Parts: sequence; structure tokens; C-alpha cells
Amino acid sequence: MAPFGSSNWLYIILIGLVVGILARVVTPGRRRMGVILTCLLGIGGALLGTWGGQQMGWYALGQTAGFFGALLGAIVILGLLQLLRPR
Repeated sequence: MAPFGSSNWLYIILIGLVVGILARVVTPGRRRMGVILTCLLGIGGALLGTWGGQQMGWYALGQTAGFFGALLGAIVILGLLQLLRPR
């Protein structure tokens, strides 16, 4: 199952980058992440959003998270990274 409901890698990377950038803008704090990590953040957010949405009954099995589900997943990942990061 591909994130964002597409098997086109270029589409997944571009939408992942947009979601990662928006998640970094919405979440407070300074993060030093490059383009690749930001893209992986968006893709990871989509995977987490899909899994979490399926567990909560928002999405059926085989259905992927939409843009806002991916954004919410990326924000959760950034929050977890903030908690685990040494001060």
C-alpha cells in the first residue's frame, strides 16, 4: 500500500515534501532538517496517518490517508521527536 494512494514515486515524493514543509511550519520550534528528511517526514506522516486512521476506524483497510491525515501524522512524528530529543 503506497502512501497518498498512488504508486508513482515522484508524486509520493513531491506530496511528502509539501506535507513535511507544512508540518514543520505549523509545529513550533526550530528544526534543522534538509530536503530529504523533510520529504521522509511527510511520507512517514502519511504512513502513520493511514495506520492510525485504520486503527481508529476512520479509514477502511486498503484506504490511504488524505492530505490532512498525512499532515496530522507528520505533526505527531515531529512531536515525538521533540520529546525524545536530548536538551
